[in-house]
Amino acid sequence: MSPTPLNERLSRPGAAWRGFLVGLLALLAQPASAEADLPFNLQGFGTLGLARTTSDQVEFVRDLSQPSGIRKDWDGRADSVFGLQATWQIAPQLSAVVQGKVKYHYDRSYDPQLAWAFLKYEPTPEWSLRLGRLGTEFFMMADSRWVGYSFLTVRPPGDYFWYLPFYSIHGGDAAYSVPLGDGLVRLKAFYGESNGRVPLADRQWDVEGSPMSGVSVDYYRGGWHLRASYANIRASNDLPIAGLLQAYSPDPAASAAFLATRNQRTDYYSLGVVYDQGPWQVQFMLNRIEQGNNALESSEGGYLLAGYRIGTVTPYLGYSWVHSRANNHDGRPLIEQRIIADSHSDQTTGIVGARWDFASNLALKAQWDAIRGDASSIFPYRSEPASGRWSGRMDVYSVTLDFIF
Repeated sequence: MSPTPLNERLSRPGAAWRGFLVGLLALLAQPASAEADLPFNLQGFGTLGLARTTSDQVEFVRDLSQPSGIRKDWDGRADSVFGLQATWQIAPQLSAVVQGKVKYHYDRSYDPQLAWAFLKYEPTPEWSLRLGRLGTEFFMMADSRWVGYSFLTVRPPGDYFWYLPFYSIHGGDAAYSVPLGDGLVRLKAFYGESNGRVPLADRQWDVEGSPMSGVSVDYYRGGWHLRASYANIRASNDLPIAGLLQAYSPDPAASAAFLATRNQRTDYYSLGVVYDQGPWQVQFMLNRIEQGNNALESSEGGYLLAGYRIGTVTPYLGYSWVHSRANNHDGRPLIEQRIIADSHSDQTTGIVGARWDFASNLALKAQWDAIRGDASSIFPYRSEPASGRWSGRMDVYSVTLDFIF
């Protein structure tokens, strides 16, 4: 089983990115011997996007990796990205894959990021082993969240993906595929450590070195793809709230112990079904996230999405939801309750849009998201206002041009 080309799965770089790419290609293109003629493949993907909202009360973000978001003015930060993926077939059973991308990320920069860098070994058609920096697959389709061309919608539904800020791990995975009736079953397990940071207001939560592990089972048959998965992460550090507790808690040490996340585990459960055949594309996803700490609320989320192709145009409708379970901590200091409330979500989103594949490997999308939530639902919005100012209602309008090459 050879590496899947990007265009089967699915902004211009600056000087720093070009230098990175030149060095990367020079390294990978070195032959093992003078006689070697090793196949090399380079592919790319990108999105040029603009979005605006109908509210100045909070800032809308695509996911937790973004430190600030968009308001009423058209803004390109939320969805724009450019990426390159290089594949080197070292031997019939061994390959190397490297993927880098440029986007707006946690430190407010657009510096190039190395998303994937792994070796893949396939000793038999049934087995696939990978080692290096891998994309996370906590949920179905999670590892390709930034390849806009691979998604029907402008962006993956936030109500489902918001609580998953992890994009890559340093580790390995093993997959075993076996026929079952008229279909194919794939069993997969992974283990590694996170290398990321999560923006929280004007601070960053360092989760680098946090152990991650998980298992999944997929079933493919015709246009159907079903998946069940479980994953977990054990946080390597506490939330960056020590300063707040020192300033506002009557007992900072007790509050820090109560809100500790270090060495606490979070469990992720998910089910997904995708049907893509003929003119129809339908997706149905469910997840449940159990927080093993007092600082963050556990949650359930999901979405249903359906699109129907009419020539080169695919109109689509969707509905997503997320609800986190408020912890009962009456009697705890007010600062503790406010920190816990920052992770609360209780909202639904109606999705209306259309995708126009007007040329080969080019897709233009337009989308309206109607967010309807409780006023207490402030996660994961940025610059959330004081209590009473956020209505919980917002519309988001987006247009994107997605491409692969």
